[in-house]
Amino acid sequence: MPVPVCHNHYPHSDRTKVRCTVRRYEFIPVHAPAKIAALFVEKDGCYYGLPNVDPWDRERDARTFSGGGPVIAHPPCERWGAMAAVNYARWGGEHNRPGNDGGCFKSALQSVRRCGGVLEHPAKSRAFKAFGIPKPVAKGWNETADGWVCEVWQSAYGHRANKATWLYYVGKNPPFELDWSRPKGTHQVGFHDQRGKSRNKPTLPRSEARATPLPFRDTLIALAAHALRQSIDNRTHQLPDGPGFQCGVDASFHDHSNSLEAQ
Repeated sequence: MPVPVCHNHYPHSDRTKVRCTVRRYEFIPVHAPAKIAALFVEKDGCYYGLPNVDPWDRERDARTFSGGGPVIAHPPCERWGAMAAVNYARWGGEHNRPGNDGGCFKSALQSVRRCGGVLEHPAKSRAFKAFGIPKPVAKGWNETADGWVCEVWQSAYGHRANKATWLYYVGKNPPFELDWSRPKGTHQVGFHDQRGKSRNKPTLPRSEARATPLPFRDTLIALAAHALRQSIDNRTHQLPDGPGFQCGVDASFHDHSNSLEAQ
């Protein structure tokens, strides 16, 4: 039986220093923080009904979030994955242009840097490079100029596929240790590998593929709470304009179904 999952819309470790050109930011306190804001999440999903979480679904439009407490950000990933360019070449349309997420990732990044918290995106997301976030290069937390990044597999938290994930964390306190194990999933996300049956596992339904195990959700909530009362002065840093930022495309859910996961 698979562990309970939810659908996304969509103690201190030794850290490896990562060289990057991003400037160091000034930390400023957030007084009397409110609930943790869960940004870009599915309506009535797993972040709903929790006393300490304020969920922002498509209707609320997380791009309008103005701050308060720390955040968990799940910006949509479809335009940042390996298949984005393939889909654009096949189908065309400005809405399919790689990176054209209507400014969702940029908004999520600004919110995390302003309020503290954690941003989650699939491993190998092109958004990290586009916005100058160093990719994780070593197991565990990697310290950057303004926060920490890491790669974690959601299979360690009960997902039936590997679902490798990158996290970007900002907070007063260094992030706590996660489960760094990488158990091989029994299933896969995305299209079948054309190189033969031996290269494939059973493919998960789309709904389960984009689901988050409840233990992982709870870990993200704990990380955001760990960043409580801390933020970054966003006024000192101009984020680059991601592709299509001015387009205003409606936010959408995380969808890993068009990217074949490493076996």
